Amino acid sequence: MAETPTSPLEATLAYADEFHREDDILRAARMRGAEVGAPPILPGGGAALCFLATAINARAVVEIGTGCGVSGLWLLRGMRQDGTLTSVDVEPEHQRLARQSFAQAGFSGGRIRLITGRALDVLPRLSDGGYDLVFCDGAMHEYADYLAESVRLLRVGGIVVFDNALWGNRVADPVQRDPDTVAIRELGKLVRSDERLRPLMMPLGDGILAAVKLAD
Repeated sequence: MAETPTSPLEATLAYADEFHREDDILRAARMRGAEVGAPPILPGGGAALCFLATAINARAVVEIGTGCGVSGLWLLRGMRQDGTLTSVDVEPEHQRLARQSFAQAGFSGGRIRLITGRALDVLPRLSDGGYDLVFCDGAMHEYADYLAESVRLLRVGGIVVFDNALWGNRVADPVQRDPDTVAIRELGKLVRSDERLRPLMMPLGDGILAAVKLAD
């Protein structure tokens, strides 16, 4: 059961996140993720992924961090019907469970390419400018490297998206200096200072940082 919000701001943020309801398939995938220690994107963040994929008519999407398939389901539901999701994760068991979730949702194997391995080993093998959207939800200390790879992978007009951009409200608290929090703050600085990108921070889920690629 969700905790009762303790302030008007918390109540507003909870309302925004709970506005986006999950169906039985998404809830089942979420439960699998919780059981194996792969916490999935929250509903508001998932809805943002679906919206962005729909808005740009995404056909080719890369996902860093398959988990048990929650974010992949949101992405696939927003993509074109002939689109392909390439999802990378170091845990083969997580990907096995994700494939189960995708099958339950009716997505065929041809629409999904699961690659087991470290993202920074896999991404360099993918094609320059060949993707409409890249979603990053992996190791936070590698987020800056994911950004560099994503800009290379995206076509002009494509979008890179990062989950956990607020990181449990720690990013906004200057007292918090743990490595993950610092890495996410540095990511924000990189995105804002890159003239090739137009960024947007969305306080949905645990924070969604997105940026459109303007030029090569």
